Amino acid sequence: MTASIVVEASHSDVSEPRQRFVQCTSPAGLHRMAYTEWDDPANSRVLLCVHGLTRSGRDFDAIIARAFAGEYRVVCPDVVGRGLSDWLGDSRYYGVPQYVADMVTLIARLNVETVDWFGTSMGGLIGMSLGGLPIRPIRKMLLNDVGPHNEPVALARIGEYLGKPARFASLDEGVRYGATLAAAFGPLSDEEWASINAPLLVERDGAWTFRYDPVIATPFKAATDEQNAAGEAYLWHALVPIKTPVLVVRGETSDLLSRETVARMVEQGQAGGPSAEAASA
Repeated sequence: MTASIVVEASHSDVSEPRQRFVQCTSPAGLHRMAYTEWDDPANSRVLLCVHGLTRSGRDFDAIIARAFAGEYRVVCPDVVGRGLSDWLGDSRYYGVPQYVADMVTLIARLNVETVDWFGTSMGGLIGMSLGGLPIRPIRKMLLNDVGPHNEPVALARIGEYLGKPARFASLDEGVRYGATLAAAFGPLSDEEWASINAPLLVERDGAWTFRYDPVIATPFKAATDEQNAAGEAYLWHALVPIKTPVLVVRGETSDLLSRETVARMVEQGQAGGPSAEAASA
């Protein structure tokens, strides 16, 4: 299947987001997860936007949040260990099961029964895992550049920079370095790179560095081939019970999500799992 995507922002007077926090728990203790919330807090129609591995919820500000605020209450969390959220006391819990638990807590805080889900990369993995549960709060889901199988070449590329110390003399230097890591995002202007990369950086001890907890790299790099295979099998299995609409979006030059994986996701959806469509950007 193919689908075209048109985003038309009709709410030019959308106010700035509210910065909020929700208290979550892990086996290591309590932690706060930050999130931004756009538009009417009483709106029961929620669009939950969840970012990639080292990113933050502010990735969605300029286009998605401003475009859909009004139609939705748009909520963009910083996954624990990223952005303004706390760091976990034990690196072992940086993984999808903990992130799913935190999202369940957030949805309870929002006081809604269901959400529509926009998941980029890691955010899509969290969405698939949550959507595959017997009782699931996701009404519709968009998976952006991610699937049950992710290409080893892309995972190796991510592993080359994930968790490594990086210090910059200025915020601008950090923003420009971040743009090299996210080159697959496309040809953005300097202003656009600044808007999505500046929230990833913080000044500490006279230099700028990334906000994310560097030990999120520990479980990522420690995963064995057997564990990765088991995780992939679980995600394929998680897609089967999802009966709500799923849109899979793949960038034309993506090295993370292959055409073959997208085709299998669509085929599986047509065979009685999710109502899946695919779109190339």
